[in-house]
This record gives sequence, C-alpha cells and structure tokens, in this order.
Amino acid sequence: MPAKLQRLWRDSVLGRHVLVALVGLLVVLLLLETVNDFRAIQLSSMAYLGIAAGGLTILTGLNGQISLGHGALMAIGAYTAALMLPDRDASTPLPLVVLVSVLVTLAVGTAVGAAAARLHGPYLAGATLALAVAVPGIALYFGETLGGEQGLRVSMPDVPVWALDAEYLLTGTEMTRSGWVALMAWTTLAVTYVLLANLSRGRVGRRWRAVRDGEVSAELAGIRLGRSRVSAFMVSAAAAGAAGAMLAFTVRLAAPSGFTLTLSLTLLTAVVLGGLGSLGGALVGAALLTFLPPFVTSVGSDAGLSDLRAAELAPLVYGLVMIAVILLAPAGIAGSFRAWRIRRQARVAVAPAPVAASATGTTGTPDSPTRSTVPTSSKGTPT
Repeated sequence: MPAKLQRLWRDSVLGRHVLVALVGLLVVLLLLETVNDFRAIQLSSMAYLGIAAGGLTILTGLNGQISLGHGALMAIGAYTAALMLPDRDASTPLPLVVLVSVLVTLAVGTAVGAAAARLHGPYLAGATLALAVAVPGIALYFGETLGGEQGLRVSMPDVPVWALDAEYLLTGTEMTRSGWVALMAWTTLAVTYVLLANLSRGRVGRRWRAVRDGEVSAELAGIRLGRSRVSAFMVSAAAAGAAGAMLAFTVRLAAPSGFTLTLSLTLLTAVVLGGLGSLGGALVGAALLTFLPPFVTSVGSDAGLSDLRAAELAPLVYGLVMIAVILLAPAGIAGSFRAWRIRRQARVAVAPAPVAASATGTTGTPDSPTRSTVPTSSKGTPT
C-alpha cells in the first residue's frame, strides 16, 4: 500500500469505519445467498443482539455505568414498531419505523438517564432493574392498546421491487422476506456501529472514559459528570430502540414475555464475554448467544438425549463457557485478543537486531559477544 494511502487510512477514522462496515455488509449479503430462511432468522437475531450489546458496551465499558434495564428499552422500540406496523397493515416503510422507534426510545432513555444521573454502581443497577420489571407490567396494564399477554403482531411489508431487481441482477435469485429482514437488521447494525465507533474515538468518547476512570479527575478537568452520564445513556438507549425494532421485525411479535429480566442479563453477558468497551467484542458475544445454544441442543439430541434434556444442556454449556472466559480471558474474548496482539507487537519491536559482521568475519549477538582483536598477555591483561 502506498504511503499516501496508508496515511489516509490511519488519519481518516470515519472513512476507515465506513469501509469496514461496507465490507461486512457485502459478506453478509453473500452469506444470505447460501443459507435458508432459518439461518437468515438466526443472522437477524445476531444482528439485533449485536446492536443492543453495542449500545450497552458504550454505557458500561466506556462510561462505567451498569444497566440491567436494556431489555425494557428494547421493549419500547419493539412496541413502537408494532404500533406502526399493525396486523394486516404494512404500508409504513421500514426505515421510517426504525427511526421513530429510535426517537421514542431515545426520549425515554433521556428521562431515565436524567433521573439516574447522580447514581452509579449498584444504585444505578437497582434503578434500571426496576425499569426492567416495570415495563412488561405496563404492557399488561394497557392491554387493550398493547395487546396484553398475547402482545401485538407485526405485519411485515413485502420486499421492495428495487431490492428484488437488484438481488436478481447480482445473484440470479429472488430475495425472501426473511432475507430482507436480515439484510435490514445488518444494515442497521452497520450504521449503528459506525456512529458508535466514531463517538467512542472522538471527544465525546474521551469524556466518557475520563468519567469512567476517575470522576474527581474528570470534574477537575472541567467535565460535567451528569451531562456525560446522560449522554452515554441516551446513545445506549437509542441503540436499544433500534435493536427492539429489529427484534419485532424478526419474530413478528411484540409481547411482554420476550422482554423479561433475562433479556437484560443476556445482553450484559454478551458484553462481558466479548470484552467491555469493544464493539467487536459485543458482536462476538452476540454470535455466541445466537449460535451456541442451538448447536449444543443439536449435539445433545444427536447423542440420544430427549428434547427436554438437550434443551437443558444448552444453559449448562453456556455457563461453563462463561466461566472459562472469565478465568482464561478476564478482559473478554476481544479484549484478551487485543492484549495478546499488543504484547506480540511489543516483543517484535524490542527484538535484538543482528550485529553487522566485523572485518575478521565474526559476528556479535547478546549471547555471543564479538571477539576482541586486541592482543593480551598470558595473564589476561592487554599488552
């Protein structure tokens, strides 16, 4: 790569993130051509879990706030999407539905973040835990509008004509609804990650890290702690709203049973497994949450276990994997890989270079010093 391109790649943060996102979208598009509808739904699930985990890693990994209520924020985004796409009426464009879901969840996240701006640690976790418990109850209380225990069914629109034409022109195949939803989910993930990556690398991200590393030092530096915490919570809530809309598109339902405390704990688990503060780690954690349980269940069924026992085997294996990651890779999968790469680069940088050969043909290394050519006496002193 020419020096000019290398310098442009190093200095242009936005361009680098956009290029990586486009390459990732191209890989997903090619992958969708080779999988069936079930795998497409799994890819959609990985995408919306990755979106929510990416927002949570900004809040927890970069700003140091622990939230147990992101499942509730996803519920707000999902119900907003379901109200805009009711059953038997799918005329609203999907991008508009996602945008409105993000704005509604952002408004709720701003109110919650402002109320909890003075809280941190277990106190903030307790406040967001109350949110996670209360939101499904609100859906039950307003059962006539929000569908009660049965929830709201989401009517998916047909695949746009331009998407069908482009798919047929590029691959010669016709895109299904599941493939279209998966493509929309991964496009939303790519846009979200580009925005989150640029925020984390900019001035806003440096403020978040300063508050996380030392509140007193950050305040002495002129950073407003409350504003920093509220902004991180707002960004994280917006990502959760987009993830909730994608969840509603994928399962075609918004019901209280899908947004229990388990979902919030699952998102926090994905962030810890992947590595706090790493968007790539959040995506790795989402992949483990999506593909590991079905794989373990399939292995258990093939081994002769009943369906119930095979399903119970998945949480056990997932727990063992989490314990192994905590013991062997305390910084998470992505964090430990990054630390290993930094150590490897440091070893290569400090590795001794071979010394040039002397006129007598001998070479010098740290283990084999260069032989002296100064004559010495029999007692070992120079003559």
